[in-house]
Amino acid sequence: MSVFSTLPVSRDHKFAYNIVISDSFSDLSAMAREAEMEGRRLCIVTDSNVEKLYLDEVKKCLEPLCSRVLVHVLPAGEKNKNLDHIRDIYNTLMDGSLDRGDFLAALGGGVAGDMTGFAAATYLRGIKFIQIPTTLLSQVDSSIGGKTGVDFDQYKNMVGAFHMPSLVYINTNTLRTLDNIQFASGMGEVLKHGIIRDANYYEYLLDHMSEIEDREPRVLSRVVEGSCIIKRAVVQRDPLEKGERAVLNFGHTIGHAIEKSKNFTLTHGSCVALGSVAAAYISWQRGLIDEETFTEIRDMMVGFGLPISFDSVPSKTILTAVKHDKKMSAGHIRFILLHALGDAYIDTTVTEEEMLKAIDYLNADVSDSEGD
Repeated sequence: MSVFSTLPVSRDHKFAYNIVISDSFSDLSAMAREAEMEGRRLCIVTDSNVEKLYLDEVKKCLEPLCSRVLVHVLPAGEKNKNLDHIRDIYNTLMDGSLDRGDFLAALGGGVAGDMTGFAAATYLRGIKFIQIPTTLLSQVDSSIGGKTGVDFDQYKNMVGAFHMPSLVYINTNTLRTLDNIQFASGMGEVLKHGIIRDANYYEYLLDHMSEIEDREPRVLSRVVEGSCIIKRAVVQRDPLEKGERAVLNFGHTIGHAIEKSKNFTLTHGSCVALGSVAAAYISWQRGLIDEETFTEIRDMMVGFGLPISFDSVPSKTILTAVKHDKKMSAGHIRFILLHALGDAYIDTTVTEEEMLKAIDYLNADVSDSEGD
């Protein structure tokens, strides 16, 4: 088992939590005890897919520790990430008489994690929760940093709160049961971490592409650890996204707009990959990175099963969605660009013309019409 040092919420808070990386659930009970779960009531929130795979094992680990364990099963899928299903979680918690000293546990991917965290942040004005992520995307990204939320009227994560978990317990062995599409989705965030903060880590990913695709356990553990280290470092310095933490949104501005405009038919990581190519394209067009660096970023997405183009949506529809993004700051769109591979920065000067040109570059319909 690999245990990272505790992650402070900020310099002004004493609250901290462990990110644990293991290849089983064998240490879950001990780490939950350290997070002060012993003797508390617990509600495990999972989804209808993960329930069949890991609920019994996790429940067996935590039942001896807790005074009572409840289970709430969400219907799987991004389309169910809404306030109606948060209401259902509240009802389960109230029926079980959970109080401020009790816990929630998020077992599953990003949807389960975000919804459980939001319910924990808002039930009785805040109770404790732990993250037990089972997808690559949630292990390297959404489970860390305390961002919680739900979608609202097709706007992704529009309603949410910052609420730090008491523990993040990662069992990399759960990646064995992940389908190829969801595994590739996670790689969209993994590659992003290297692109924005660590060129050496990025090169490691490229050098070990075949082992990653084969899900070789030792290499996968290194990949998860590397991404967690990068995200931990950024979040430590800016826990509430007042500044530097925004670099983690590289690829998300245009990516979220594509995700929404395609009615969530593409995975989140696929859209992050598309957005990352767009951001790298703008960086190249501005002369910040050279063409070789841009081409490598673009082409390596394909190597990990990620898209570099989309179709069936007009570019201007994507641009309109970008302008409704919640990452607006004082009326300006906060874009993340690259000074170099491994060196991202926040920029508020990207024009609509630059964005539209980048979206057109990704839009296969535009490319096809130009070729006719």
